[in-house]
Amino acid sequence: MSADLLPLVLTALALGLLGGGHCIGMCGGLMGALTLAIPAAQRKGWPLWRILLSYNLGRIISYTLAGALLGSFGWALEGMGLGPVLRTLAGLLMICMGLYLANWWSGLTRIETLGRGLWRHIEPRARRLLPVERPAQALLLGALWGWLPCGLVYSSLVWASSHGNGATSALLMLAFGIGTLPTLLATGAAAERLTALLRRRSLRIGAASLIIAFGLWTLPGPHQHWLMNTLAPPTSHPPTGDQGHQH
Repeated sequence: MSADLLPLVLTALALGLLGGGHCIGMCGGLMGALTLAIPAAQRKGWPLWRILLSYNLGRIISYTLAGALLGSFGWALEGMGLGPVLRTLAGLLMICMGLYLANWWSGLTRIETLGRGLWRHIEPRARRLLPVERPAQALLLGALWGWLPCGLVYSSLVWASSHGNGATSALLMLAFGIGTLPTLLATGAAAERLTALLRRRSLRIGAASLIIAFGLWTLPGPHQHWLMNTLAPPTSHPPTGDQGHQH
């Protein structure tokens, strides 16, 4: 992985992990309903985990596919010379997501209304897969579940696609999906402890501040050159040897 991609991937992971509180509210009830839809004989041990993992694998595949599709659209815009516009959008979205994760602003949840029309068509098809008895069935149901309207997912998707590369966007949405796994796979007391940890104010504000700072860095403008010179000032060496006599 290139050095340029690593901060983006870590940001995507942090967005998925720290958005756990939103995931519990948005998908926790759905996850419980899906678990109850599993036959009682399979609702324990490895049979249960195999189906739960299949659910989440399907969901993450949908995130990754959506990232690839929308990222290809971003690539087309980049080719039209709209790169600065995409970078501005990416920076602003990162700032908005940082504000959301710190609980300073919840406007991102309004984006969920954009996908409700699509979900009305998908939801009946998802219901036909219940009750879930096989991992393949859970995988398909999870793939449909991945299109559930969610402001955090939609914002992450637009942010990922604004980098103007389908492969990069897919990778970032894959990392985001992996970041959501711990919260959605945890059950019972473990889920309560994990949620309490992720809701610690110091942790959320610290991570949110880093995301906001990275968003500001992403915005195109003269501040980037100032930051680059501050963090890694250019080195100059006096000409030596024959170089000093070149004309």
